[in-house]
Amino acid sequence: MNETDVQHSNTTPSATHSPREVLLIFLKLGATCFGGPIAHIGYFRDEFVTRRRWLDEQAYADLVALCQFLPGPASSQVGFSLGLMRAGYLGALAAWTGFTLPSAIALVLFAFGAGGLSGPAGAGIVHGLKLVAVAIVAQAVWGMARSLCPDRERASIATVAALIILASSSSIAQIGAIVLGAVAGLWLCRAPQADGITHIAMPVSRRVGVGALILFLALLVGLPLLARAWPGLGLFEAFYRSGALVFGGGHVVLPLLREAVVTPGWIGDDAFLTGYGAAQAVPGPLFTFAAYLGAVIGGVPGAVTGLIGIFLPGILVLLAALPFWDQFRKRPAAQAMMRGVNASVVGILGAALYNPVWTSSVQRPLDVGIALAGFVLLAAWRAPPLVVVVLSAGAGVATGLLQS
Repeated sequence: MNETDVQHSNTTPSATHSPREVLLIFLKLGATCFGGPIAHIGYFRDEFVTRRRWLDEQAYADLVALCQFLPGPASSQVGFSLGLMRAGYLGALAAWTGFTLPSAIALVLFAFGAGGLSGPAGAGIVHGLKLVAVAIVAQAVWGMARSLCPDRERASIATVAALIILASSSSIAQIGAIVLGAVAGLWLCRAPQADGITHIAMPVSRRVGVGALILFLALLVGLPLLARAWPGLGLFEAFYRSGALVFGGGHVVLPLLREAVVTPGWIGDDAFLTGYGAAQAVPGPLFTFAAYLGAVIGGVPGAVTGLIGIFLPGILVLLAALPFWDQFRKRPAAQAMMRGVNASVVGILGAALYNPVWTSSVQRPLDVGIALAGFVLLAAWRAPPLVVVVLSAGAGVATGLLQS
């Protein structure tokens, strides 16, 4: 591997930071990040941009924009990239493991009949956790809008993107909003940045990137053929196909998963929908729903197969893009496009703050107060997200008991 084949920085991430550090941080996030992928992006921003300063706002926004472009679970891809930047490949694996493990374990236990909150107190906890997501996303929109939409051009791009998503929340609309933002940025946002462009250090060679792309495509095309000869590969192929073909992540994967596991008769609609309901009540990525489905179909081995199968394509396509991303984003035209894309991401976040985050969480005037209190604790008091999670869950229980 020659020197030009690797993305360099002033410090080599894997040489100066421990994967154990990354694992512990992401375990905490995996146990407390409620609210779906949009809220996760807010949690990550607060943890790694504001608190720990692993990277700046611009670099983080560019990383989020890249993961929004790619198929797979966007928030998990962002977390994988942050771990890779911090501590190399082992750091990336630690980030993915820490962020995925808590919700995967919870859903496997639920599949075996050990989970589920019931009664007014349980419903109150779930409702309080949903209100945490309102505060987290609101804080993310507020902070990112101030830094990424400072002028009327980018504010207008963000507004148009929000209107597109509010009109249609499909993954195609989301991709269309980002592409439109790139085109508008190329036209409207060519002014040079005063602070310059920061370097995103990614210890991934171009050869590794090309190899990851080849493997991604080979598995996508080859697994259906191999599954015909070896039916034991069918479960892995079904989850891999679902993870490879979903854009937008999160809830968008559900129709694909239903087609993959319900249509063949591996699991019934009732069990599928029950697991989906449980997935809304646990932290971490929604893609860990695959652990529940795999556990119902094939026990613990099935859960492991489901997790690896659904996450692997998103990781492979991310590794394929990362070696070329940093150089691409430094070109003047690319900078203008990324300003537009970043503004679109703010608009998408703003639209998501209303639907589904607000519409599925805020049901009565007191809910507005709980969400507002969480926002003030995060934005003004700089309270740790875990504290806000606990307080909001407690408030949800209290209001639930009062309403019962």
